[in-house]
Amino acid sequence: MVEGSMTQGAGQGPVVRTATLRDFRVPPYAQVPVQGHSEHPQPQQPRQPAPRHPAQPQQPPQASEPRVPQQAHPHQAQPPLPPVPASQPPAAHLPHPGNVFPDDEYPDGYTPTERDLPVINRGDTLQVSVTAPPDPAPAEPLVGQGPGPGPLYVVGDVHGYLDELLVALREQGLVDADGRWAAGNTRLWFLGDFTDRGPDGIGVIDLVMRLSAEAAAAGGYCKALMGNHELLLLGAKRFGDTPVNSGAGTATFQAAWLLNGGQKSDMDRLQDVHLQWMSRLDAIVEQDDHLLLHSDTTAYLEYGDTIEDVNDTVHEILTRNDADECWDLFRKFTKRFAFRDEGGANAARELLATYGGRRVVHGHSPIPYLLGEVGTEDADGESTGPVVEGPHVYADGLAIAMDGGVTMAGKLLVQQLPLPH
Repeated sequence: MVEGSMTQGAGQGPVVRTATLRDFRVPPYAQVPVQGHSEHPQPQQPRQPAPRHPAQPQQPPQASEPRVPQQAHPHQAQPPLPPVPASQPPAAHLPHPGNVFPDDEYPDGYTPTERDLPVINRGDTLQVSVTAPPDPAPAEPLVGQGPGPGPLYVVGDVHGYLDELLVALREQGLVDADGRWAAGNTRLWFLGDFTDRGPDGIGVIDLVMRLSAEAAAAGGYCKALMGNHELLLLGAKRFGDTPVNSGAGTATFQAAWLLNGGQKSDMDRLQDVHLQWMSRLDAIVEQDDHLLLHSDTTAYLEYGDTIEDVNDTVHEILTRNDADECWDLFRKFTKRFAFRDEGGANAARELLATYGGRRVVHGHSPIPYLLGEVGTEDADGESTGPVVEGPHVYADGLAIAMDGGVTMAGKLLVQQLPLPH
């Protein structure tokens, strides 16, 4: 598996989804070929689920260290990819919504993923004029249009799935049909992990950066937290093949990035403005009694006793630019499942008692793995993917998981807080 995963990351493998060695295993049902593009767009029809290979249910993995390869494979320079459009025209047989490359023209270094998520289009509202209209009834307020602070929304792990993100934001009324901020003074937080595994991580970062400016101009805000994949991409760019002390032998950021879904197209398009933006992200924040962070781990406690101390310490580590120190930060932010098993509620209480808030809201660990429901088999032996309808509340109600598993045929979650009772 290691060899196949590294070959995909190095841009030398076939155009199929392969199991990528990372901090959890890709379930067998996700290993399906990429569908071809339709040459002539047709009116959109309901899509049937993609056939799945039979698979036995898998048990969720235990918390583990990031995968450490024996050695890194070298890159080959590639030209930048064209930008991903904000929306795509309906088609009878759309490919994965994130795929923007025609058949047989996938760039080296891109590992595609077959998806079955619907493309949701909003219809126009028919308005009928009358000669003597009655007094209009009070209209429902638009998202974020009331006085005072606007509603609070959070977004789970995106991992390069730009089109799925745009669809989810439109469903919540946060952006318009052109992907522009449409939510007034709404407050929006991304929980980290913008790149790797999906086709357009840089496009996701560009969108979040643009929405941040547009939201601020409208009286709201769009902000983001540091995920372990931001640390991984920063390390791969800064340190490359420089050996680091992994605690399990010699490792490099470059090799770990490839083995954990790094896309060469993202590295080719990575600019200084993206590096500066990622390096300045906070690791933890408290909003409306919700403690927002990326990883479901208590490792944050090792970096400070207050939210300010944690964020300052993380920024200082990235500023010092020491490869071993940055690797240790990445390794600790990769830990997971602190709130899932016996003692999980106490772990959540420890974080809340230290940093404030009544509930921990995190990404990082996909909900299907937290539930132990990686896939099921029906009576005919057909395997099905994970069913994710929304956030997962657990640990005696003290933790909310927001990673819907978009990389494993799940769902990209955008949720308003507090959750309805």
